[in-house]
Amino acid sequence: MQLLLGQTIRFTADPFTNPLTDSVTYERHGAVAVENGRIADVGPADDLRNKHPQARVIDYGDALISPGFVDAHVHYPQTAIIASWGKRLIDWLNSYTFPEESRFGDPAHAAQIAETYFDLVTAAGTTTTVSYCTIHPESVDAYFTAAAKRGLRVLGGKTCMDRNAPDTLQDTAPHAYDDSKALLERWHGQDRLTYVITPRFAPTSTPDQLAALGALWAEHPDVLMQTHISEQHEEIAWVADLFPDARDYLDVYEHHGLLGPGALLGHAIHLTDRERDRIREVDASLIHCPTSNLFIGSGLFDMQGLMEQGHRIGLATDTGGGSSFSMLRTMAAAYEVGQLRGHPLHPAQLWWLATEGSARALHMADRIGTLEPGSEADLAVIDLSSTQAIAQRAARAEDIWQAIFPTIMMGDDRAIKAVWANGSCLRS
Repeated sequence: MQLLLGQTIRFTADPFTNPLTDSVTYERHGAVAVENGRIADVGPADDLRNKHPQARVIDYGDALISPGFVDAHVHYPQTAIIASWGKRLIDWLNSYTFPEESRFGDPAHAAQIAETYFDLVTAAGTTTTVSYCTIHPESVDAYFTAAAKRGLRVLGGKTCMDRNAPDTLQDTAPHAYDDSKALLERWHGQDRLTYVITPRFAPTSTPDQLAALGALWAEHPDVLMQTHISEQHEEIAWVADLFPDARDYLDVYEHHGLLGPGALLGHAIHLTDRERDRIREVDASLIHCPTSNLFIGSGLFDMQGLMEQGHRIGLATDTGGGSSFSMLRTMAAAYEVGQLRGHPLHPAQLWWLATEGSARALHMADRIGTLEPGSEADLAVIDLSSTQAIAQRAARAEDIWQAIFPTIMMGDDRAIKAVWANGSCLRS
């Protein structure tokens, strides 16, 4: 057993729906006991040292021991094109994304980008990612292989497209079904890996392909399904032209069997009232991608309104449409979006979204995203005074949230003191 000492915060309730005093347990001198890849115990440091006298002690001082960050929507093949200049969504896809993704039929290229990607995100304290790969099975193999080497719990799948994309990135409805099924059978449940059925979005799939993937999901209802919805107005108009009989964007997915409690719907900025009601009714998850929404000029996600309606919401970088690999920067952007909508998020809400909230969106909060005993020991140890600017502001903090907030707003990978994955120290 290993005993990690530092400051700890544990969420005992959702801070969006409960008073902060009822949502968080904070220990100024806390400890997390790790054994056999799981959190065995958590509480005051003195209590755990007395309870586990034989444990190997690792003292992180004033650093914050947190669940590792959970990034609920990424495109790892876009690692090399992150922060590409100035395009709206459809132009951005054609100018940057599709040319880069066309290279992933080369196993060596896919492996190299996957290795780089996981180096970058683990340096930022992220221990779980949910990725769109490319149409190439090699891209899925590279992603899962690189994650398994590091002991990470990750999710991902082959991105399926059979129209409105370059020939080098199109498959067919039968190939989408067959490849996805074969990859699901190869990877789902292996080590800490989870397959996700992945139509990119309605404009790049024919009705036949959407129906084929809906049929695959019906055959494997235990897996998740991820796609995009209502990111930009031009996209919504395009969907209406392509599917004139659909009531709205969401109806396209539902008609083809791609809506249910395991659906992860990325962006969801410009939803109609009907779509909001239906998504909540079926308990699908919405994934907020604030750096991407700001960078590509998509709009402002209605976090407050959707939370008040009872939606299940996760947080994500949307690499590489997003402008950072860091969930700290993503939390900062979510705060800024909330400010622009007139509802700034409390630091506790931001931290919850990046950990337990995203884990809930993935239906995995029983395994990741918390410091609860029994959870898998995926941890990020955060230096709350990592730079001079942050340290001088944190020194004035009157409570833990005032100490954490400067790191949310100004922190980067220098704030990540250590990362643990499945009970092993991955970075220190």
